[in-house]
Amino acid sequence: MAQITLEGITKIYGQDVVAVDNIDLEIKDGEFMVLLGPSGCGKSTTLRMIAGLEEITSGQMSIGGEVVNNVDPADRDLAVVFQNYALYPHMTVAGNLAFGLKLRKVERDEIDRRIKQTAGMLGIEELLARRPKELSGGQQQRVALGRALVRDPVAFLFDEPLSNLDAKLRAAMRTELIKIHRELGRTIVHVTHDQVEAMTMGERICVMRDGKIVQVGPPLDVYRNPIDTFVAGFLASPPMNLLDAQLGGPNGVDEVELGPVKLPIPPQRQAALAGQKGSAITFGVRPEDLYVEPPGGAHAAIDVTVIAVEALGPEVVLVASMAGGQEVSARLNRDFVASAGASVQLYVDLDRAHFFDAQNGQAIS
Repeated sequence: MAQITLEGITKIYGQDVVAVDNIDLEIKDGEFMVLLGPSGCGKSTTLRMIAGLEEITSGQMSIGGEVVNNVDPADRDLAVVFQNYALYPHMTVAGNLAFGLKLRKVERDEIDRRIKQTAGMLGIEELLARRPKELSGGQQQRVALGRALVRDPVAFLFDEPLSNLDAKLRAAMRTELIKIHRELGRTIVHVTHDQVEAMTMGERICVMRDGKIVQVGPPLDVYRNPIDTFVAGFLASPPMNLLDAQLGGPNGVDEVELGPVKLPIPPQRQAALAGQKGSAITFGVRPEDLYVEPPGGAHAAIDVTVIAVEALGPEVVLVASMAGGQEVSARLNRDFVASAGASVQLYVDLDRAHFFDAQNGQAIS
């Protein structure tokens, strides 16, 4: 069993540099948990504390119900894969895979069996006699992953292991890790700043900022219901459009005013905004919820001026400005064509709009 529980975990460097600030998190046995956030948010430090590579300043860390604050990293039965792979350059691939098992006094026959099984799983059987310098980046990544898999630990800790790969290899390895997790059923904690990795790989994601946990949940739940403007703006590319706005209309919540642009608020959304009558808010709409033709349900049209059209192959990203100067991005059909400076009418799916408090950035239910 490898449930990992963090209770009030804090990490302070020196006298006053708070890297992780009093976080609570429960990672279920067999779960694929992704720690997501920008550089410096504390996600890698959290992973290293789980591994025992960083001392915990305060709080309690448990693995499988056992408190491990003072347990040596070698005795936690965890396997870590780092961003730089950390392969032994003087050893062959087989030697790298076998090294940790030899330290644990595993029998030679069992070592050979595990190496063969792991190499077959990762498709690196033909590389076993090579040294790291003879491998491509993708092959080195597979060997580093294999060195973790061959140990058969209770949990795997991945610290941005895909960040050095090109886009095609990253996509392939995302699929590989998902398959491995499904096959082995082990707990995985995966650190990344890449939203695509988080959305496609994690059963749950834990979004971090400034050493704190901001939101935890299944990827689509977090995507659809961001708790604040940070999560809304961080998760997805292009991010949610976050626009300065004012609530208005006869009852103070009938319209959202984006400068000179006014959009009606659906009646079913108005009750939740009652406490914000006439207030400044942040209005959020995702790029995929803007259309060049009216969608079903509640919608309203806005006139925009084209700034740029980014053709991405399967889709087009339109960057445009509204009256008043605020910019919006829209994900449109790949057939959309427009020149810079052209006038375009976009339709806003108001049923999928988001409203945030302008002062603290928190979502208004």
